[in-house]
Amino acid sequence: MKPIVYQVFPRLFGNRNNTCKRNGTLQENGCGKFEDFDEKTLQQIKRLGATHIWFTGVVRHASKTDYSAFGIPCQNPQVVKGRAGSPYAITDYYDVDPDLATDVKNRMGEWEALIARTHQVGLKVVMDFVPNHVARQYKSICKPEGVHDLGEDDDTSMHFSTKNNFYYCWGQPLDLSDLPKPEGELDLFAQKNYEECPARATGNDQFSPRPNRNDWYETVKLNYGIDYCDAGGRSEHFSPIPNTWSKMTDILLFWAKKGIDAFRCDMAEMVPAAFWYWATDKVKFLYPDVKFIGEVYNPTEYRNYIGAGFDWLYDKVGMYDCVRDVICGRRPVGDITQQWQATDDIRQHMLYFLENHDEQRIASDFFCGNARKAVPGFLVSVLMQPNPFMLYAGQEFGERGMDNEGFSGIDGRTTIFDYWSVDTLRRGYYERRKLKRDEKQLEGIYLYVLNLVNAEKALREGDFFDLMYMNQHMAEKQYAFMRKADDELMLVVVNFDNATATCDIIIPHHAFSYLGFQEKAYESVDLLSNEKAILSLKADSAVKVNVPANGGCVFKMKL
Repeated sequence: MKPIVYQVFPRLFGNRNNTCKRNGTLQENGCGKFEDFDEKTLQQIKRLGATHIWFTGVVRHASKTDYSAFGIPCQNPQVVKGRAGSPYAITDYYDVDPDLATDVKNRMGEWEALIARTHQVGLKVVMDFVPNHVARQYKSICKPEGVHDLGEDDDTSMHFSTKNNFYYCWGQPLDLSDLPKPEGELDLFAQKNYEECPARATGNDQFSPRPNRNDWYETVKLNYGIDYCDAGGRSEHFSPIPNTWSKMTDILLFWAKKGIDAFRCDMAEMVPAAFWYWATDKVKFLYPDVKFIGEVYNPTEYRNYIGAGFDWLYDKVGMYDCVRDVICGRRPVGDITQQWQATDDIRQHMLYFLENHDEQRIASDFFCGNARKAVPGFLVSVLMQPNPFMLYAGQEFGERGMDNEGFSGIDGRTTIFDYWSVDTLRRGYYERRKLKRDEKQLEGIYLYVLNLVNAEKALREGDFFDLMYMNQHMAEKQYAFMRKADDELMLVVVNFDNATATCDIIIPHHAFSYLGFQEKAYESVDLLSNEKAILSLKADSAVKVNVPANGGCVFKMKL
């Protein structure tokens, strides 16, 4: 199977409260729950073509909502972004977000029940692992007996030690004077100022005690044995094994034991590859089927992290950035060839996507303003290679991400910091009669293509042949390639233009020998329109096809 990862943000996904007050509280705006992912909802996600579901923001993180009645420590609002908080400012690696529970006391039981429900419908569970940083007020109340908390045994008089879990700023207090006071939350900031002495390094490798508004000031950096501030500028100290390595590996094993099928590892490249070699080996020895998905943005490090145990890596800097530019008319379509060639030796490890929680929504004013314009980019990303593909909940309905939720602001992204309800998800999963015609049509395209790719062996796992080196005459707006498995051949042509294109596609001689098919006329059917045609395929000669605007054709031929 070609892996199709469907990302959901449970805090937003199941929330049917449409109050949507800017900077609203949990009580005002509501929150999605684990129980919202009932069998019907999970089946709908599976019918879309998903094989995996990534539940984002499950681990307990910093929030301005008071759960002290349940024994959960309150967080100082000065070091929390937004009312709901960032899901990447973890406060307890062994706990889950109480916002997502119907019965807060049984929140872990509800998460375990959701894991079981997900498996029962045939989907695999992906969960976040945030290894680089934690919330400033991290304190585990759910750690297993005998486990020492992060920082519990640190020598705070030392800037760096392999025995320490954090980095310290030699007796200097944390200075938050450069941070803005959040609009609409002044009542919270009447509380006592947050104090931290000595200051700890901030999560985005800021080793000053005075982070600014652009820093990840709500987090502190974890120490994996790299001294970033020694006389040489940076040195590695991996023997003996740093204390943090053992603690973080134990956390992975804790969740793997509960049935997690894959870990999406946040900012994986900010943690040394040496740790990943060590940790993934231990996890996969006990749980050999567990996958590791790495958020790695430096292409020169891809092979290093794959060697360290990662199964899939974000192809953001290459394929995503290129396809986005093509959709927006900033680059020629032919540039796509350069992107797959750059990672051809590791293609099965590259995770393609057009949206996730970090990126702007396709239909936003900041991307291209129209979800239909991205359909050719979607076709290329899904049909070109056998590697995994990821989509973000709401993408299939054309969610615009243009709400002014509060801390997030109007930025073309769906907030991860605020309590909110996403209109397209609310209608797409719980009020389907309210879906608009264009939303239903777009969903139909996603559903059909994502299921098609795993129904057709040639698209799922077949050989790939890029036709563009012989078709530079159409490299500005159209892209063509072939796929083949057994006795089935596919010719895929996509059109990024706003008008129908008539393409004369030259099939090079090498395609016939590489894929192993003969020169002759083939009966074909376009799997996207169900229209039949006779395609005469001859070496170094052109075959004429008409491709719809912002769409594509997938011609299937029997050899």
